Amino acid sequence: MVVLGNRGKCAGPCRLPYELLAENNENSTNKKTLTLDKGYLLSPKDLCGLAHIPRLIQAGVKCFKIEGRMKNPEYVATVTRIYRKYIDLALSGQEYVIDEQDVTDLMQVFNRGGFSSGHLDNNSNRSLIFSEKPNHMGIYLGTVQKYNSNKGHITLSLESPLALGDSVSLEKENGSYLVSELMEKNQNIKTAEIDQYVTIGRMKGKIAIGDKLYKVTNKKLMEEARRSYQNRENKKIPLNCNVTIKKDTPIQMELFTINETHPSSIYHQIKVKVTSDIVPTEALKTPISMERIIKQVSKTNNTPYTFENITVYLDDGLYVPSISSLNELRRNALEALEKEVEKRIYRKYPSLDLPKEEAITYIPNLEHPKISLFLRDLHIDYDYAQLQKDKIDKVYLSLKLFVDKRYTDIIEYLSEQYNLYIYLPTIIKGNYKNIILNSFDDITSRFSIKGFVLSNIADFEFLKKYQGKYEFIGNYSLNVFNHYTMKEYKNLGIDRLTLSRELNEEGLKDILQTSDIDTELIVYGNLPIMVSNYCFLGKTNHCYPDCGQNCTKISKYYLKDRLGFEFRIIPDSFQTVTLICNSKTLSISTKNLPITSVRLDMLDETIEQINEIISKAYVREKLEGMQYTNGNLHREV
Repeated sequence: MVVLGNRGKCAGPCRLPYELLAENNENSTNKKTLTLDKGYLLSPKDLCGLAHIPRLIQAGVKCFKIEGRMKNPEYVATVTRIYRKYIDLALSGQEYVIDEQDVTDLMQVFNRGGFSSGHLDNNSNRSLIFSEKPNHMGIYLGTVQKYNSNKGHITLSLESPLALGDSVSLEKENGSYLVSELMEKNQNIKTAEIDQYVTIGRMKGKIAIGDKLYKVTNKKLMEEARRSYQNRENKKIPLNCNVTIKKDTPIQMELFTINETHPSSIYHQIKVKVTSDIVPTEALKTPISMERIIKQVSKTNNTPYTFENITVYLDDGLYVPSISSLNELRRNALEALEKEVEKRIYRKYPSLDLPKEEAITYIPNLEHPKISLFLRDLHIDYDYAQLQKDKIDKVYLSLKLFVDKRYTDIIEYLSEQYNLYIYLPTIIKGNYKNIILNSFDDITSRFSIKGFVLSNIADFEFLKKYQGKYEFIGNYSLNVFNHYTMKEYKNLGIDRLTLSRELNEEGLKDILQTSDIDTELIVYGNLPIMVSNYCFLGKTNHCYPDCGQNCTKISKYYLKDRLGFEFRIIPDSFQTVTLICNSKTLSISTKNLPITSVRLDMLDETIEQINEIISKAYVREKLEGMQYTNGNLHREV
């Protein structure tokens, strides 16, 4: 099966330009910001998974999704044709060999600087991002060797075929040119092949010798794609139809599915019968004929059905008062059939004994909330004894901190003074699982650990030997939006749930008013908006020896967008995963929220700043200023 992704509502931040900045933090009196990189630094090349289809099928994948957001029908036709071909080849048992022309066709309909295998294999992927251009590159044709600006002629030796009707673009221009004049030695030609020295006419713009030229559309390929879907009948479900028209009896119609012999088919052995309000009478002049009935009934038009056989049981000499009633009868019969199909695919939800929905009347909570303090990083020069211990209920520490010997003394102190929890990352790569698992026993024996913060549903399996012995706290990344989700996570063993950051105030009140599990809400933090399996400093998704380990230097790194907003990025050399944080810091008041536990997410705030934030959260207030945001609290979700 090949599925084309629906058009989404993403604003496309990954296709916008950024600067990668490094702020040297070693000398606080003389900070220096350096620009390390520029371009479309978040823009990945398009994924091409043709080579991985056999392994994915062997792994049990039943459905392959093709992203077709904002693409044209020709793209859809070309990509689905090629992937259908290789899915069938993988299932056939024949030798799996990819035709390079198919890859070229895929690149021709759309590519961003070539293709990438993404994260489908474990090899180091240094070609994941293409920072030069965020949109369609096309196929490389060659470089401009001559340019006559008066005539609008460019001359080059071709590295890919070209024909009249194709479209081309130049590297320094955003638009494209339709190839309407193609010449070889001043002679007009219709097509040209690789290594042919040609001149393309009617080309005027920002053009210079040495510019790269690309073919962005292939007329022949587009025409073939259009022929594959234009003037073609859509596949329809065949039905048998019986129409019974008897004197003084309401007209009846029966529908039967056919050719669906497998019991697993949703159309297997479906039979429906409907009856009209119309009663035939004796005809005074011309009685209705069988041919007229069949013609009227067979108009399935835009429905997904077709009548393969129509059998009419008709008494002689009858008149049907309203011939359009046959149309209504057909519509009712098809609707009845669809309802039978829907019954077979209806998803039954678990019974959750939820309270009845009533208008929420909330009295502001004047009690102090319990505070969970999440420390994403530790600082050797901080005096953590100065924290407001009496106001802190729990402390979460990033997993990577426990395996860094520099922080052993600090962690020992925190585990003695606070309820300490291991905060698991959203992504745990396969080759790091054993390393992490082996470290858990050592960590839990060395420090007084109360539990774990689970960031991924796979963590339940990951930590099953610790379940029941330690408290499990579900992170916001588990996407808790409703009571159904809460119930399922509670059944899996979660003791406390962190509510989704996407919930607005109304949604929070609704879910908190009737919650039967301990809940937590993040009310402060320079929070991650993206977790990337990629290092922007090393430009890869795996660490390698000659990287230079910029991530270990005393620097802060940012992605600066075209509007001047700076998004803090946090590289992780442990797994080569990068957090991209919001340019503004979340800070919300909980005076109008029935929440008993809140979380404060700290990055590199000082002890004094942490204490100030704790004091605000303790009295359910927020910090004020342009650098703060309410997040989704007052937005419609």
